[in-house]
Amino acid sequence: MIAFRQILLICTLALLAICAALFSLLSGSVELTLADLFRLPSATQSELATQIIFDIRLPRTASAFVVGSLLSLAGVIMQVLLRNPLADPYILGVSGGAAVGALSAILLGASSFWLSQGAFFGALFSILLVFFIASGLGRWSVIRLLLTGVVVSAGWGAVINILLTTSTENTVQSMLFWLMGDLSQSRVSPIHWSLLLAGLAGGLFLSRALNVLIQGDQQALALGVNVSALRFILYFAASVLTASAVIIAGSVGFVGLVIPHMLRMLGARDHRLLIPSAMLLGGSFLIVADSLARTLIAPQQLPVGVVTALIGVPTFIVILRKSISREA
Repeated sequence: MIAFRQILLICTLALLAICAALFSLLSGSVELTLADLFRLPSATQSELATQIIFDIRLPRTASAFVVGSLLSLAGVIMQVLLRNPLADPYILGVSGGAAVGALSAILLGASSFWLSQGAFFGALFSILLVFFIASGLGRWSVIRLLLTGVVVSAGWGAVINILLTTSTENTVQSMLFWLMGDLSQSRVSPIHWSLLLAGLAGGLFLSRALNVLIQGDQQALALGVNVSALRFILYFAASVLTASAVIIAGSVGFVGLVIPHMLRMLGARDHRLLIPSAMLLGGSFLIVADSLARTLIAPQQLPVGVVTALIGVPTFIVILRKSISREA
């Protein structure tokens, strides 16, 4: 019965991802139908529907799915690493470092290539900074890691404010869109898909250890888990996943925080089920959010991070109230 429920959940989420992708491909200022999609294999490249799908909507849909999946997986890992249900992928300052690098590139008028490179090096610097501060001050601990991440995030926030206040009006608008999450210019490469598959495979490989670690260090040690090594792996894995998502789309909030909670309420507490479920649901959620972001006030577009926040805040409040009522 348990196995049947797990298969049913995965199949349902896979179907949801397909429906979300179709919704995204058909949504926009130019109305398309399912018949237009079915005609694509035989359509010529000069047809309007072909150009809209392959040049605009399909790349954006793929980017949304990859970013949502990366953030959801990173959220699952962070909540295990910090043993805190309120932990999200951005809590350790990775997004702040990436933002400083990206905004510096925007301020200098660099191309999109250098914007991505700036975000990458900023995220990498933040990952190493938090790691060496947290581990260099003594024995590695969850509290030290969390406090270090919070302080570093606050520092990056101050630098971001300086960049915003010293920028021109046109530059500030670009910066704010990036900070709130924007998929309008995003593209994913085979490297991003490979990273996504590697994260799924690695998460499933470590799923039994994650099931034990979330119960506490002592129980994990008693069952033969190398807690210190596992923490290092989880920290760098979550940081790389978060950094990759931020480089693609900027800072998109609430995905890594809300999605794992929703699935745990549905009974997906075993990480062998939680990890693939979170990736499917997270990708679907961000696809729908991005579709709404570009259609709600069309022809203008909203940053996708605004839509995820508008959906995520009330959703998280509902989840929190249900969790409290269950514990009462």
